[in-house]
Amino acid sequence: MAPLCTSTTITFLLILLIDSVHSPAAAFYLPGSYPQRYRPGDTLAAKVNSLTSPSSKLPYPYYSLPFCTPQDGVRHAAENLGELLLGDRIETSPYRFSMLNNTSPLFLCRTGPLPPHTAELIKSRIDDAYQVNLLLDTLPVMRYVKNTIAPDVLLRSTGFPVGVRADDGEYYVYNHLKLTVLVNKQNGTTRVETLMATADGAELISFNGGKEGGGYTVVGFEVVPCSVDHDAAAVKDKNMYDEIASKAAAGCDPSVVGMRVKDNRSLVFSYEVTFVESSIEWPSRWDAYLEMGGAKVHWFSILNSIVVVAFLAAIVLVILLRTVRRDLAQYEELGSESGAQADELTGWKLVAGDVFREPSHPVLLCVLVGDGVRILGMGVVTIVFAALGFMSPACRGALVTGMLCFYLVLGVAAGYTAVVVWKTVRQGDIAGWKSVAWRASFAFPGVGFAVFSVLNCVLWYNGSTGAVPFLLFLVILLLWFFVSVPLTLAGGLIASRVRHIEFPVKTNKIARQVPAAQCSPWVFVAVAGMLPFGTLFIELFFIMSSLWLGRVYYVFGFLLVVLALLVTVCAEVSVVMTYMGLCVEDWRWWWRAFFASGSVALYILGYAVYYLVFDLHSLAGPVSAALYVGYSLLMALAIMLATGAVGLGASFCFVHYLFSTVKLD
Repeated sequence: MAPLCTSTTITFLLILLIDSVHSPAAAFYLPGSYPQRYRPGDTLAAKVNSLTSPSSKLPYPYYSLPFCTPQDGVRHAAENLGELLLGDRIETSPYRFSMLNNTSPLFLCRTGPLPPHTAELIKSRIDDAYQVNLLLDTLPVMRYVKNTIAPDVLLRSTGFPVGVRADDGEYYVYNHLKLTVLVNKQNGTTRVETLMATADGAELISFNGGKEGGGYTVVGFEVVPCSVDHDAAAVKDKNMYDEIASKAAAGCDPSVVGMRVKDNRSLVFSYEVTFVESSIEWPSRWDAYLEMGGAKVHWFSILNSIVVVAFLAAIVLVILLRTVRRDLAQYEELGSESGAQADELTGWKLVAGDVFREPSHPVLLCVLVGDGVRILGMGVVTIVFAALGFMSPACRGALVTGMLCFYLVLGVAAGYTAVVVWKTVRQGDIAGWKSVAWRASFAFPGVGFAVFSVLNCVLWYNGSTGAVPFLLFLVILLLWFFVSVPLTLAGGLIASRVRHIEFPVKTNKIARQVPAAQCSPWVFVAVAGMLPFGTLFIELFFIMSSLWLGRVYYVFGFLLVVLALLVTVCAEVSVVMTYMGLCVEDWRWWWRAFFASGSVALYILGYAVYYLVFDLHSLAGPVSAALYVGYSLLMALAIMLATGAVGLGASFCFVHYLFSTVKLD
């Protein structure tokens, strides 16, 4: 199967529409992929990815350990930007087999005597629970193990351990693989499949002169790893892929270990493969990987968020609107009377001459709002595309690549929003808009790139595949300076020529004194972030598990709903906090509106600490901890900017509407 991540997305939509008319019963294929068919006897070659560990966040090259290499040498597979950023390094492997040809145990290779430092390296990888990741036709190898609590339940995981440490303290490597390839027999070629292959410029494998399709597709890849004590002397004269007499032929039992890791001892590797015809259709072959437990938990998360939204909506619609209408009625009544009605006015109308006064540090506020709109837009567009299936797991790294591309393009939105807010705050004065646009193009991207550079240097030093190659590092830098920055400046230029939003009231020359408050309003601002956090903390657990524990997250439909609820809650919280401040004659609402919803970042940081202590307690080494802390801080900052922009926008609309509905003397 070949990826079609970018070139055929539009083509796929047109083809799918045509095919739905001509063949409504045709199976749905993941966008960006089409099936690769094999005839009996065709060669299948498995590939290897980086060694990964749930306890150590440093992926390492597969061949950093003394595994067998292909006869024609190791070759690197073509990788996209997202794969490289995720630390994937896909390479060829010696695991090869023929379609439908079951094999007895085959000899792969015999290593030389292990030097002490190599033996210690293998033991270290076993202690850190590193996993070997094989790929066949882009499918990761899957391993089933019995649940110790419920023996009748099988636990599913991708990859298999490098080895195991026995109860006696000795280390054993899994040197024999019992592979199972699930295949599905194809009866014909669908219209979608044929056109997709043509759109990619590739020829679909067909049979019988091309009039009828046939062959088999790979729909599953499973492994049972074993540690078998091969006799190194007996296989001394064996060649790769020769049959080998193995204890594993009698039954591969992962609980029985044999190949001990010891100084100056050779390791012998072997494998066997079995083909099993399956009823799983090719479009459904990823279901086993994408199936996530806890669907009821996701629904509970959404219902919990809806309750929070309804609660805040009741406050805004029932309390605030009634209160505002009552205030307006009182002000109109006072306005119709002659006398010292000004002395009888209280509440938010008294700050009409100051409510739109320029906030402190206006440039910083504009820059933060611009970056927040960009991050929010990137998140919304990415989740929508992922929910529609256009970032399928068949195209590895598509999600990260898409996020980066959307972030670069949405530099226009960042520059436009920052300059629009600047012109609005300055009441139409465009002087200084270039400085605002420049700072918007370097603020959050600069912080993100600085954190990324420091962590990347740490990964480089440790020889991890998680480190971005130097050339790609330069490419990212060039994308920032020659794509993101110009687009941000272009957005600012467009905004500088757009008419600004006019205030409904004039601002006094002398600022009104703010009455002393019994309690600091920033206390309420900090507490307000608890409500947005309540809408996403359940979904946040699954996202964190996907990022740090390697679990699959693909319920983007749920995430899209939660995001919509989060935006609604942020808007409502900010409006409530702004109105409360105006009622006590405090006109300094700009920054409080931003942080009323943006303070959710504090709770996310607190949750990150909780998750580190209770769920990532096996995190090994200071480097892994540094990666976790660095990226958690960056994530919290991004969420603060996005939610803060929502809160400020909602509060501005509320204040503008509020003061445009009352007649002022």
